[in-house]
Amino acid sequence: MGSPPHGKIPVQAKSPLMLEESHLMVILKGRIKKLATKMVITSGNEEDKGSQEKESKEETILAMLGIIGTILNLIVIIFVYIYTTL
Repeated sequence: MGSPPHGKIPVQAKSPLMLEESHLMVILKGRIKKLATKMVITSGNEEDKGSQEKESKEETILAMLGIIGTILNLIVIIFVYIYTTL
């Protein structure tokens, strides 16, 4: 029995564990291909970048307004507490 062509192991020489591993590899490769087709890489053009920057600024403004509102509410609560305890 000579060496197998291209370094492949003949099917008869493979153990059941090796067959199971190769089966799992086929399944994993199929799932990776499905995942790769679902993932879309976008480079983004100038319009997208402009709208993203605008949204980022809007989110920053809203976050600042939320913080200011929270601080004002705390000040009101403190004044009301002081007024009611006197």
